[in-house]
Amino acid sequence: QVQLVESGGGLVQAGDSLRLTCAAYERAFRTYDLGWFRQAPGKEREFVAGISARGGSVYYADSVKGRFTISRDNSKNTLYLQMNSLKPEDTAVYYCAADLRLNSIVVFHKADYWGQGTQVTVSS
Repeated sequence: QVQLVESGGGLVQAGDSLRLTCAAYERAFRTYDLGWFRQAPGKEREFVAGISARGGSVYYADSVKGRFTISRDNSKNTLYLQMNSLKPEDTAVYYCAADLRLNSIVVFHKADYWGQGTQVTVSS
């Protein structure tokens, strides 16, 4: 069982930056592929970014490419999402996720383990 806890959300203005953090309580953290997803009110959950277990491969949704950066620090069991040039349409609850199969996250947009989410609100 992988426990994931997100933090770093908040209320910001368009154009601002935020960094989300996902702390994992799992000794085998470095064996898991990880991802960020988001869900806006009234919309389905959508894939945002994914990263392989060793961090060598990263993937992004077209809507965030060039603005968001996913990274991980396996020595700290932590996943990050640096979000720059935020837009009102980025407003959503952001979730981190873990799975042993990267394709589950970046292709099928599924994962075995999920955090509880952190709210990001971008005002215009």
